[in-house]
Amino acid sequence: MMTKALYTLARLCVRQRFIVLGVWLVVAVALVAVSHRMGDNANDDLSLPGTNSQKATDALQRSFPAQANGVSPIVLHASSGKLTDSRYAGAVNEAAADVAKAPAVASVVNPLTSQGAAQLSKDQSTGYLSVGLSVSPGSLSVDQAQTIIDAAAKPAQAAGLEVETGGQLGQKVSQPATESSELIGIIAAMLILTFTFGTVVAMLLPIVTAIFGLLSTLAIIRMLTHVATVPTVAPTLATMIGLGVGIDYSLFIVTRYFRGLDDGLELRESIARAVATSGGAVFFAGCTVTIALVSLAVAQIPLVTTMGLMAAIAVVVAVLAALTLLPAILGIVGPYVNSLRVRRPPTDQQAHSGLWAKWAADIAKQPLIAGLAALAILIPLAIPLFSLSLGQQDTAALSTSTTARRAYDLISKNFGPGVNGPLIIVVSLGSKASSASDSRLQTIQKDVASTSGVAAVTPLQLDKAGTTAYFNAISTAGPAEQATTTLVNTLRDSTIPKAEKGTNMTAEVGGSTAAYDDLASQISSKLPLQIVVVIALSFVLLVLAFRTVVIPPQAAVMNILSIGASYGVLTAVFQYGWLSGLIGLPGKVPIVSYVPLFMFAILFGLSMDYEVFLVSQIEEHVHAGEDNRGSVVRGLVTSARVITAAALIMVFVFGSFVLNGNPTVKQFGIGLAVAVILDATVVRCLLVPALMILMGKINWYMPRWLDRSVPHISIEGAEFFEQLDQHPAVAEPEPQPVA
Repeated sequence: MMTKALYTLARLCVRQRFIVLGVWLVVAVALVAVSHRMGDNANDDLSLPGTNSQKATDALQRSFPAQANGVSPIVLHASSGKLTDSRYAGAVNEAAADVAKAPAVASVVNPLTSQGAAQLSKDQSTGYLSVGLSVSPGSLSVDQAQTIIDAAAKPAQAAGLEVETGGQLGQKVSQPATESSELIGIIAAMLILTFTFGTVVAMLLPIVTAIFGLLSTLAIIRMLTHVATVPTVAPTLATMIGLGVGIDYSLFIVTRYFRGLDDGLELRESIARAVATSGGAVFFAGCTVTIALVSLAVAQIPLVTTMGLMAAIAVVVAVLAALTLLPAILGIVGPYVNSLRVRRPPTDQQAHSGLWAKWAADIAKQPLIAGLAALAILIPLAIPLFSLSLGQQDTAALSTSTTARRAYDLISKNFGPGVNGPLIIVVSLGSKASSASDSRLQTIQKDVASTSGVAAVTPLQLDKAGTTAYFNAISTAGPAEQATTTLVNTLRDSTIPKAEKGTNMTAEVGGSTAAYDDLASQISSKLPLQIVVVIALSFVLLVLAFRTVVIPPQAAVMNILSIGASYGVLTAVFQYGWLSGLIGLPGKVPIVSYVPLFMFAILFGLSMDYEVFLVSQIEEHVHAGEDNRGSVVRGLVTSARVITAAALIMVFVFGSFVLNGNPTVKQFGIGLAVAVILDATVVRCLLVPALMILMGKINWYMPRWLDRSVPHISIEGAEFFEQLDQHPAVAEPEPQPVA
């Protein structure tokens, strides 16, 4: 029985509290020390097996390995004069030579040579070194990237040139720091917890527990970057999730601990029962979030799968900390948990006659009107969702304080926006070509160049074997614009098939721009399956938790409503550009393709947190013999204050990441914050209780045949505590006083 196991675990952690704390401290310090010694090897390599862009990359890897790793521009700009002037030309040539000598550089094309003539602007004031890498850009460290950039910057800046770096090199050194976001989230959580518990010492318990879990999580992820392809955004996302759920889970348990003390339980017994009851809800909620995140593997997209696993690690560690470290700290703090009091929380009697009691009573009187009011809020917010289109990360949305953005702007102004994300046309020949003038190659290059939306094409390059060739197609639009996506589709669906007809060759459209289009396409096709899998797994968990077939589908519909509304807000803010200036963006920004998919997994799991906590409180009163209406009202009054506090913490933690300079992180921050506040207020404290009151006894319907086959798992463990109260000897004596 889970309740008994958690109860026993909690008593063990209290009895061996100093050992438990010591183990956590040693493990956390060891993980952090080892991970820092190993270094961070996170990378953004995008592998999409079976896609057109991946086939192009594989062909380039075989014949043109340097091109397969992509090229990055180091932009050199003269504020006056031309790069060909004697005062600048020597510095440009020296910069190209020095970069060529840098580690991990495979090739450098100088804009002052005939080969790089296209890399020099018409007025000759701006040019860029085209730097090819000998290693995957993702495996390149920040220090290595900076070394390459410095090799060009030293002579160029000495001559008075502005030096900015774009592409993978620029993005590698333009990653915004997240510490300010984390700090704001923690400070907000401290204020909310202080108000909720009324004491500074109690406030510190969830904070300390969450920080221990977060440090361990980030260290584990840092070490995993050396054995798996972990995206650079994954640690930030894990920080958001780990900090949010870590504080919330501890909040639930500490709140229940105080209730036990108010009911007259002995301190150690109150800790054990808090972990066995609210800890059970935390365990189930954590399982739901973890399953939702791990199920992202169903999409079979390596990037998404890895991000899901990294976030799942954060949740698992947060649950372990709440169930083991927190009771140990509670045992150590003992009666001093009420020290440094700033306010006295309301008693149960005051709570059942306060604001939430009136709110619950009003819902009970008019449940239909309450439900319709909730829908009147959620449905309009969800309307923009129907125009949602998935895009890719947009360098143009980065802060102008980053070198990647400044390089992007210089190239757009002097060469055209499409140069920032060229499309690579890779041609595989069934019969050898003697030279790049082969009629098949000339035909496909001519057809691509004449396609609407193509600004220019680069010269053909043929490998020594004569079987593989490539050239770049430059779009008239920026990499993240819809026009470029349309061009990719046109090339693949019309232009290339026409050129291939009757020839012994095949061609693919590759490059990072095309790869992100393929990612968006894959995610769009996998999203329905992902939704079905997450709902099905959550359905099973809720049936096990509450032994009813009515509440699980209710929860699924409620969750979809809140998630749909958050998608609508996300679309309005980023895709429409509403209020974009308030969050530090220049205007409309594409919604990165994996954000909605990942948000669904996270939000469905987090929504279940509040569902489990609310329904477990209602179920407790049902088992006590109260009628359905009274159970819903009392359960809402008991849980609403805690759910609201937990939601506010999540909102501030997620919302604080809007300060992050990465537009993708901003999208996660706003999307998750909006969803949590809607779910905790409109859905959990209005729509769900209204629906449960309307459904009456049907809420707890369970077919007999299913009831016999489903194992008995009680979250609150009422039966266990009835036996325990009847036979106190079951509780192991604790002779040692708590410090």
